[in-house]
Amino acid sequence: MTRTQITGGLVITAAEETHADVLIESGRVVALAAPGTQSWTADRTIDATGKYVIPGGVDAHTHMEMPFGGTFASDTFESGTRAAAWGGTTTIIDFAIQPPGQSLRAGLDAWHAKADGKCAIDYGFHMIMSDVNESSLKEMDGLVAEGVSSFKLFTAYPGVFFSDDGDILRAMQKAASNGGLIMMHAENGLAIDVLVEQALARGETDPRYHGEVRKALLEAEATHRVIKLAQVAGAPVYVVHVSAEEALNEIATARHKGLPVFGETCPQYLFLSTDNLAEPDFEGAKYVCSTPLRPREHQAALWRGLRTNDLQVVSTDHCPFCFTGQKERGRGDFSKIPNGLPGVENRMDLLHQAVVDGHLTRRRWIEIACATPARMFGLYGRKGTIAPGADADIVVYDPAAEQVISAATHHMNVDYSAYEGKRVTGRVETVLSRGEVVIERGRFHGRPGHGLYLARATSQYLG
Repeated sequence: MTRTQITGGLVITAAEETHADVLIESGRVVALAAPGTQSWTADRTIDATGKYVIPGGVDAHTHMEMPFGGTFASDTFESGTRAAAWGGTTTIIDFAIQPPGQSLRAGLDAWHAKADGKCAIDYGFHMIMSDVNESSLKEMDGLVAEGVSSFKLFTAYPGVFFSDDGDILRAMQKAASNGGLIMMHAENGLAIDVLVEQALARGETDPRYHGEVRKALLEAEATHRVIKLAQVAGAPVYVVHVSAEEALNEIATARHKGLPVFGETCPQYLFLSTDNLAEPDFEGAKYVCSTPLRPREHQAALWRGLRTNDLQVVSTDHCPFCFTGQKERGRGDFSKIPNGLPGVENRMDLLHQAVVDGHLTRRRWIEIACATPARMFGLYGRKGTIAPGADADIVVYDPAAEQVISAATHHMNVDYSAYEGKRVTGRVETVLSRGEVVIERGRFHGRPGHGLYLARATSQYLG
């Protein structure tokens, strides 16, 4: 039984900031004490003087090895979880995909096979429902019981993931009865497809048109619609990757009425914009994702939504495709550019920069990046906090260090950075996953297979 103590740091959780020493035993936090008041014996002491001691990040939205348009996201579970650890994230929740015409179980089994024995950090799964029918609705109960307690549906991507309003309502009704949480990709995909076809017919083929056809109003319309469907079903709903002020307003309106409606945004919507999509020489393809990047003026509304808790979570929607050979598939036709950005390694640092910039408090940083995603998806107590009994997923973070984000130094398996050249203040120094040192002073000490699969409870954020 190894014991580790972390001394001298400022422990920051969503609830409080306090100077404390932390004692870890058998992979769990066993005690916190005022500095120097306990003479613990430990096999290892980590000096965190002048540093923050924070919970490991919980990224509740990643897509490792995800198939898309004839190719696959370039990070495997091995490379993607290693990169996450480098960035101070110690838990991911990825999306298993139901193969059309097959069972939810077939999709879940396939994703277990991809991840088992490969992950450097702990992981769980959401379930993407491609077919809503009597059989898959029945399967939802069993999945919730075994720890897959959230299900994603799409109002976008007709012919791929699209569900109509009736299917969405049925899934929401089932979730209302079994405690599951429905996650919605909210864009009006049928209308978007019309606009895509019209744009291409006009010869508008560059990446920037990806943002222009996926209109903010169509995100807002779909967001409004899924909120009303959830209201009819008596179910909570979680809207993923909110990018537009108009969609956020729909969520805020519902929340102000006391409805169990939740919203997530991502660093790309907070730090990037349509200016990136418009970069010349097809460089804009690097920034094609859905929902799309918006004009810069949307950013202020998203930051405000994070401060007012109309948005509760920042996840990455990490779905990387290399520029060379993958993004390039869409030269001459923006609709063929694989949708997705790399970001699992950058989230904690970018959000710390938001603290430096005055957008967020330190506690709110931890709340949106660690505590609330854990609570929203049934992991809190084990993940998302530093408290006796919690897994010792802990990051020693140097708030004064400076770094420049670059593909030359990142660890994601992708040939560009969405934040190339961005200077940020703050850096991960040491990362522990269940008490084991994974990252220490610029070296990776982890291993594939250390990460365990997490069976999740139902959402702890409701009520």
